[in-house]
Amino acid sequence: MYARRSAGKHAAKQRIGPDPEEMTPILVTLPAVSCDKITTEIKEGASDMSERQSSPVALTPGVRVFFIGIGGISMAGLAEISRSYGFEVAGSDRHTSPRTDRLATLGITIHSGHSAEWIDAFSPDLVVHTAAVHEDNPEWIRARALGIPVADRADYLGWLNQLFRQVVNISGTHGKTTTTAMCASILVQADVDPTVHLGAELALFGSSVRLGQPGEVMVSEACEYMKSFLRFYSTTAAILNIDYDHVDTYANLDEVVDAFATFALLTPPEGTLVVPAFDPGVATMMDRLADTVEDDVDRLPRIVSFGMPDDRLRGTPPTVVCTGLRYESGFPCFDVQIEGLPYASIRLRVPGEHNVKNALAAIACAWLNGGTPEAAEQALASYTGAEGRFDVRGTYRGATVISDYAHHPSAARATLQAARTLPHNHAWVVFQPLTFSRTRVLFDDFVEALLPCEYVIFSEIFSDRETNPGDMSSSMLADRVNDRGGHAVFAKGFEEIQSLLDAVVSEGDLILVLGPEDIREFADWLIARA
Repeated sequence: MYARRSAGKHAAKQRIGPDPEEMTPILVTLPAVSCDKITTEIKEGASDMSERQSSPVALTPGVRVFFIGIGGISMAGLAEISRSYGFEVAGSDRHTSPRTDRLATLGITIHSGHSAEWIDAFSPDLVVHTAAVHEDNPEWIRARALGIPVADRADYLGWLNQLFRQVVNISGTHGKTTTTAMCASILVQADVDPTVHLGAELALFGSSVRLGQPGEVMVSEACEYMKSFLRFYSTTAAILNIDYDHVDTYANLDEVVDAFATFALLTPPEGTLVVPAFDPGVATMMDRLADTVEDDVDRLPRIVSFGMPDDRLRGTPPTVVCTGLRYESGFPCFDVQIEGLPYASIRLRVPGEHNVKNALAAIACAWLNGGTPEAAEQALASYTGAEGRFDVRGTYRGATVISDYAHHPSAARATLQAARTLPHNHAWVVFQPLTFSRTRVLFDDFVEALLPCEYVIFSEIFSDRETNPGDMSSSMLADRVNDRGGHAVFAKGFEEIQSLLDAVVSEGDLILVLGPEDIREFADWLIARA
């Protein structure tokens, strides 16, 4: 039995999803908390950001857009979407790559290295750059000199959002890529034909993007780094969780909560905010939202929550509920109810309780935008993960090698918990921290997260946007883990890591390679030497 609440197949001119009139905001009948200074900042932030969302040029066929840093996973996706809309596209990056090679096959001009000459040759109407590119870039300098508008990636993605009738932006400290991929997979299965923008490649798409019906439904990740997500436009906005991260952007957790509250308020009243009923950071944010709007509840989007039967969001049970959770061969199976009615029976092929939560959020977002119960069941039963998200890469000496972008203590805990649910003998962990600032601020949390590991090999900290301060190293993490009674070692280079693994690995083990792409490349390097 299913609760037939969504409109099912994609309708060209009519909004798809459940009837908005049947949904009631959770905050209406609940008392607010006192938070005057914060709510003033949230109100002003939402007002300021909503006024920024307009492109300096008309994004219509024939407009010429140049991307500085076009080889990045997000930038490459934006370039491909732009090309599909009839824009003339070119770009540059420090090096060519399989990603830029793919763009070249689509007719996009790719330049290796950075030079003002590329701007003169292409004569763009708009230049878009990544957060890693700064004002001293020669292409940026030349564009400014010629009076060409220069925008960052986040602004441009926000402008692309506005080309679509329905936009699902999925945010949160953890789980964005997986949840976005799951939601997109459900909508594809339901024949909604979404355009999708991911932060990793998905086998289903053969890319990090999917080109769907122009102007209809877009599904995208919404990252909080540099407050990027405050430039986006959503009809459905999801916040999966709120944790302290991006310490080079936010001074403390309060600032992170404020940013997510502003993101929530940028969702129009006719839109929907999807949130967990169990996350303490989100609970704090909802309290602040309640105080921000005071009695003006019409400013708020509708609220759809997800969680377990006993979870509560400001005293209210979740809209989307997981029941009967169990594990079969290490993988979660559960039933879903929506608004109190049976909706779907789900069997995941990715492990871990965190993926149950990701799936619930994905089902909620898809349900609001034309997903069906059958599509949720079929899509999630075949979903095996995005690139670098509990990504089974192969075997080495009979051990299964898994790579995961677990660059935060909470993400590392979730990945390790997921691994424990799988049949195995021993689990050997290779971990590389991402950025010196994050490692410094979250040092003790990293130690606590990795202390339970049977054996962890630390690779040196990786950062492509920070200068090495000289007083922070992964060796310090290894020393602290050992001081606390754990088992850790610091290794320099792939060969040394391989040598350490060779001394312990046997058939039936797991090798977990955790961290940024720099260390995840080790997984494939190791398998090639099996």
